[in-house]
Amino acid sequence: MSFIVEPSVEQYAEKHSTPPSDLFERLAAETRETTTAPQMMVGQLEGMLLAELVRLGRARRVLELGTFTGYSSISMALALPPGGRVITCDVNEETTAVARRYAEEAGVADRIDFRLGPALDTIAKLDGPFDLVFIDADKPNYVNYYEATLPLLADEGVMIVDNTLWSGRVADPNETADSTEAIRALNDRVRDDARVENVLLTVRDGMNLIRRRRQA
Repeated sequence: MSFIVEPSVEQYAEKHSTPPSDLFERLAAETRETTTAPQMMVGQLEGMLLAELVRLGRARRVLELGTFTGYSSISMALALPPGGRVITCDVNEETTAVARRYAEEAGVADRIDFRLGPALDTIAKLDGPFDLVFIDADKPNYVNYYEATLPLLADEGVMIVDNTLWSGRVADPNETADSTEAIRALNDRVRDDARVENVLLTVRDGMNLIRRRRQA
């Protein structure tokens, strides 16, 4: 997977942002060395952005779909106020075990509730509201995840859907792969949904930031 920003520009941005801690450097290295799809990790810039969104929105309850090795959940948990909590969902026991180990080391294991199993099943058992929802899971279910979590989003909350530019493939009319079509369907649904307003950002592989529309 190639991301939207030219690699040298992304590297420049990383070098001119607050550097990640040693823990995140080791987590990233282990993810690259031991997983088959390390590009699924959010990485430095997106991890820091998620943390800042937690801080700026004073989020106390966060829901994440797609734990992977924990870079994003740990980033957000570190930014939570006292008493804040992240519920994070995944189906992969091995990568979740890595996330748990680094969460323990980071001192945020008590702020992260790891849920194993299909995310839609987990969501059905949750009560809102959530101040921040981060969706970074299997692409064919993106519309389903959006519809399932929007009712749980706080009135002033924000939903972030990752990979919504899909290496630019969503803008290529000749690209018809299932995952590409699924992401297009999500982007179209959000754009046309009168309940929300959004901005689709060209950060890394695309981030769609969604908020409930304020009533006049």
